Amino acid sequence: MSDEFELDTDDLGRRMDGAIANLRTEFASLRTGRASGSMLEPIMVDAYGSMTPINQVGTVNVPEPRMVTINVWDKGLVGKVEKAIRESGLGINPQLNGTIIMLPIPELNEERRRDLTKVAGNYAESARVSIRNLRRDGMDQIKKAKSDGMSEDDQKFWEQTVQELTNDYIKQVDEALENKQEEIMQV
Repeated sequence: MSDEFELDTDDLGRRMDGAIANLRTEFASLRTGRASGSMLEPIMVDAYGSMTPINQVGTVNVPEPRMVTINVWDKGLVGKVEKAIRESGLGINPQLNGTIIMLPIPELNEERRRDLTKVAGNYAESARVSIRNLRRDGMDQIKKAKSDGMSEDDQKFWEQTVQELTNDYIKQVDEALENKQEEIMQV
């Protein structure tokens, strides 16, 4: 029975890739002083009785480096989209022009940049926790196999494999955080 055990490290890797992808999405939503359509992705609008992503109620464009526009398809939703942006905590003041909402992206001051680096740090810590939880899942599978008769050498091999995989992904999180913090602090 012990010879048949093989930990699915590809599956663990895929799940850890998911944690990294989620981190990159969260980082993309952080405002760095440059306009980006992805900064609006986390914003949900109360449209037609359900919470809807902003990109499903209008067209998001970036016509200039410091401007994002949203062309809202339904005139009745313009107020709701504006309200959702104001309440999102992005620190952007929407300007209305018919069904087009313009979002001028202001320069970030030093204090706001520091706050954003802390938020990025929190996102990175969440990703590390997710990766550690996946490591624990892998270790639990190894312990179960050990109780089913796996040899101690095999156990140590698989534990080391899982730990190396975890270390690689934690390193990727740290590098992504460092890059994002550098980008945020850039004036």
